[in-house]
Amino acid sequence: MPASGERAAKIEPVTPEKFRIGLVQTRCGLDPDANLELATSKIREAASKGAQIVCLEELFRSQYFCREEDARLFDLAESIPGPSTDRLCPLAAELGVVIIASLFEKRAPGLYHNTAVIIDADGTMLGMYRKMHIPDDPLFFEKFYFTPGDLGFRAFDTKFGRIATLVCWDQWYPEAARLAALTGARILFYPTAIGWHPAEKAEYGEAQHDAWKTAQRAHAIANGVYVAAVNRVGFEGPEDRGLEFWGASFVADPFGRVVAQASHDEEEILVVECDEKVIEETRRGWPFLRDRRIDAYGPIVNRFLA
Repeated sequence: MPASGERAAKIEPVTPEKFRIGLVQTRCGLDPDANLELATSKIREAASKGAQIVCLEELFRSQYFCREEDARLFDLAESIPGPSTDRLCPLAAELGVVIIASLFEKRAPGLYHNTAVIIDADGTMLGMYRKMHIPDDPLFFEKFYFTPGDLGFRAFDTKFGRIATLVCWDQWYPEAARLAALTGARILFYPTAIGWHPAEKAEYGEAQHDAWKTAQRAHAIANGVYVAAVNRVGFEGPEDRGLEFWGASFVADPFGRVVAQASHDEEEILVVECDEKVIEETRRGWPFLRDRRIDAYGPIVNRFLA
């Protein structure tokens, strides 16, 4: 491993208005320790390529266990702080990078969350975001495992900028993106585990992926922020009841343009430069935050209005 000075010499300087993010798209195996080792090696690789904020995919320490309801799988959960943060906090300090890591949190006996931790570049754990929207769909039986988050939509001031993190199913909710953006975040990160049911892929696969990407591009446009979604790849589970994770991790700028996207089936690291000036310029042209009618939005807290 090169010394930090040697690594820095190979990376172009970044102005205070700019920051580089790294998205780590991988396959996940059955061994949690091996997955953690893979994640640490990929974080090192992303840092060597100039990434300053590195985001891992959702629940990176295991295969996506929510494909079935099995109480034994609660054994995959860990405390926070715990084994993963004990490994990742020193790594962040060593490399001088911010790390976003999605973990299966054991908060108390019988109380579990799908939680993203934010670790600053000095190794300090800045805080957590607990996934707010919990799905219950075929092969996505998350309500069996996860209690909805209770920390709200939060932003974190890292060494390289103010960021917010949401998780997977949160991707579909404009309210979540809006509230996260209103905290002053310059970029919304979405650690993700989403894929195709193989039996549906031929008929619906293209449209499903397009809807997923379009929804998040819309969040970038409506809020004038960068959006980064990082997904896993590979087939997991039995052939007749498994999921093919579609990868395609991407970054959209505040204009909704996809500035980088990974493949559907390969492990990849995306390193993308984000520029706060683009946020300023886009919001000046599209001042959606200025024109919001906050006096008229009270009914949004109702389940349904008809």
